[in-house]
Amino acid sequence: MKIKKNALCTLFVAGLLASAGATQAAGWCESGKPVKFAGLNWESGMLLTEIMQVVLDKGYDCKVDTLPGNSIAMENALGTNDIQVFAEEWVGRSEVWNKAAAAGKVVGIGAPVIDAIEGWYVPRYVIEGDAKRKLQAKAPDLKAISDLPRYASVFKDQEEPGKGRFYNCPAGWTCELDNSEMLKSYGLESSYTNFRPGTGPALDAAILSSYKRGEPILTYYWSPTPLMGQVDLVRLEEKAGVNKTIEIKVGVSKAFHEQAPELIAVLEKVNLPIDLLNENLGRMAKERIEAPKLAKIFLKEHPQVWHSWVSEDAAKKIDASL
Repeated sequence: MKIKKNALCTLFVAGLLASAGATQAAGWCESGKPVKFAGLNWESGMLLTEIMQVVLDKGYDCKVDTLPGNSIAMENALGTNDIQVFAEEWVGRSEVWNKAAAAGKVVGIGAPVIDAIEGWYVPRYVIEGDAKRKLQAKAPDLKAISDLPRYASVFKDQEEPGKGRFYNCPAGWTCELDNSEMLKSYGLESSYTNFRPGTGPALDAAILSSYKRGEPILTYYWSPTPLMGQVDLVRLEEKAGVNKTIEIKVGVSKAFHEQAPELIAVLEKVNLPIDLLNENLGRMAKERIEAPKLAKIFLKEHPQVWHSWVSEDAAKKIDASL
């Protein structure tokens, strides 16, 4: 009887191990676990997220979901594996990301966008004027951020006329914290207000409104974005040695990186040429196309871009779904 019990126990344990092995071999999606994405709230991030979700959903039969929130909250969630994918992570800019990466909780893979850049900008007509619009140069010697103290009156804040206004990122964005530190490091806090628009679209509206009226505006901005194709801005020089070219990765949780190698192999190949991306972001703004719809349009119109990301079988399934 004792021998039979031991035999049954051995078979039971073997069964559990076999079941666990089968689940691991089946992969992340086959086991029924959803792939949760950060609900990014800027245009390029939204489009990249939707494209990746269509690829995993239609090509690899994955359940996908989106968790909304600001970038800092989403980076924290990535570190705890509450989400698995952050489609457009600007590596090295966020202390939350840096700490999570150093602790081995998150991993940056691939290069979804190359040649992206950020910085502080002013309209070209502020420096050079614009004869066609009969605009005179109001800051002809403005070249660098360090020149800004003597031009505060050019960028006058209507609410605090004794100061200039700097248009920062919306509160909650990682860049808002970086820009606030820059105001301090360049000694600009006494001469410029740190104005934070409520949303990304509000920042765009402020820039476009000033641009159409030919008025000076000092703002943080970045590429890729639809706005960069609509206005002519000049990026101000920073301190020597500063490089604001952005390294963009697909951020994934460590658990997802270890447990879903078949999906990591797909996501690390994702890359949208920046000119094509800006073109589509411009289309998003001009035609008022929502990101989920534009993602499908993009995949349908540019198979030459994404077929190399996926297996032949997955490409056929995605094409059929479109």
